Amino acid sequence: MPHNSSGWWRTAAIYQVYVRSFADGDGDGTGDLAGVRARLPYLASLGVEALWFTPWYVSPLADGGYDVTDYRAIDPAFGTLDEAEKLISEARQLGLRTIVDVVPNHVSDEHPWFRAALAAPPGSPERDLFHFREGRGPDGELPPNEWRSEFGGPAWSRTTTPEGKPGQWYLHLFASGQPDLNWAHPRVREEHEDILRFWFERGAAGIRIDSAALLAKDPDLPDFEPGRGPHPYVDRDELHDVYRSWRAVADAYGGVLIGELWLPDVERFARYLRADELHTAFNFDTLSRPWDPDQLRESIDATLAAHSGVGAPATWVLANHDVTRTVTRYGREETGFAFAAKRFGTPTDLELGTRRARAAALLTLALPGAVYLYQGEELGLPEADIPRDRITDPMHARSGGVDPGRDGCRVPLPWEGIRPPYGFGGADTWLPQPADWARYTAERQEGEPESMLSLYRSALHLRRGRAERAADELTWFDAGPGVLAFSRPDGLVCVVNLSAGPVPLPAHTAVLLSSGPLDDAGLLPQDTAAWLQG
Repeated sequence: MPHNSSGWWRTAAIYQVYVRSFADGDGDGTGDLAGVRARLPYLASLGVEALWFTPWYVSPLADGGYDVTDYRAIDPAFGTLDEAEKLISEARQLGLRTIVDVVPNHVSDEHPWFRAALAAPPGSPERDLFHFREGRGPDGELPPNEWRSEFGGPAWSRTTTPEGKPGQWYLHLFASGQPDLNWAHPRVREEHEDILRFWFERGAAGIRIDSAALLAKDPDLPDFEPGRGPHPYVDRDELHDVYRSWRAVADAYGGVLIGELWLPDVERFARYLRADELHTAFNFDTLSRPWDPDQLRESIDATLAAHSGVGAPATWVLANHDVTRTVTRYGREETGFAFAAKRFGTPTDLELGTRRARAAALLTLALPGAVYLYQGEELGLPEADIPRDRITDPMHARSGGVDPGRDGCRVPLPWEGIRPPYGFGGADTWLPQPADWARYTAERQEGEPESMLSLYRSALHLRRGRAERAADELTWFDAGPGVLAFSRPDGLVCVVNLSAGPVPLPAHTAVLLSSGPLDDAGLLPQDTAAWLQG
């Protein structure tokens, strides 16, 4: 059974709102729902069709809100449930659908379930909702296995008994404040299906599923030996049954399921997109590739082929709240992205990175499928250098201070003015804004035809008028070495010059948009993209 061929999610441009850093309505230095509601006209004018909100639930913020205490309540720092419902409604009136973020792999260690589990003895029903185990070694002093946290260090923390003695260990694939749920337990499944219903009933159009490939665990929790049998907790076959159940819930409301799936095997990735599972998923392969024509084309071809086989739309992502900002990444010697490669002090050429980021924006917005835009990318924000004493991301601490973490891409947005807080809100924002960001404010870029904001706005409006009538296909053609060039069925031609010098444009009837000016001879400069009418 093929996917719905006309769903809005197949071609949508979706804007990621990291609420804590988007806009501050009450002046306390932290972004909130009031700030988002006040900026809805900006988002509508940008030309996107949907908003994805990272977790806005009650949370102690051990991991930026991805440690949830209550899925049915808004964190007081952001507002109230009533405000969230008004935001969803007001956005819809402006033509913007809402996607909420659900984190099924784990909860906060302050979640009522986990607090009850800690208060209960080993072997209790409360502990069955998580992964509690005795330790190894004579006194149980070693973790139950050798699994490593995604944030560095062991994936296990030891509890303390009411008598103050060392107790069982619990599993957390991320920070210690994020205990993993036991997805083999029916109560866990029932709870999350009810959470989906809760948000669909409040007007959410879709659910973004965090860490979607990690939920199911080998019940024996064996040590991981690469190349020997199925992975004990990544992409396990039993996980597909969970998402079939979720799909039934989503279909009852006309809702959409979007998975965060970091999987290198495109065939395994595509299995989650079968007609009775997820509607679509993030494609991180292109984001991870270097600024290289062969690498990018290989990624685009593999992505389109994998999605075509299951009738699902491809998705394109240049950045999000977890990865180095695009203009910074593309200005470095190593232009790809890998979490393991993040280090302090990596030099970058922002002028070069910005030129490439502008070209990459036109490349991804011209491809068939849906595209995700992380807040601030439309302003060309670089990665910010956060003083070490202000870093909040647990990736930094758990790496022993080697990894700078992800805070550099999460800095509050600059809206207006010439000095911090640039119209964001409170004078002391939760993460410090660079002193030289006045040139990046939305206010300043509004009046600059050549600004990043103007480029994105023009591209998104052009795309919106064409995407719905363009088939999920493209045709490559040869425009010279180092040049990516393809046409779409609606006549759009996209040319991206990654060669060492300027190149001639292919035959066309009009230049619709370019990421930078053509040279005096009408040639397309290096690291520049153009949209043409064929």
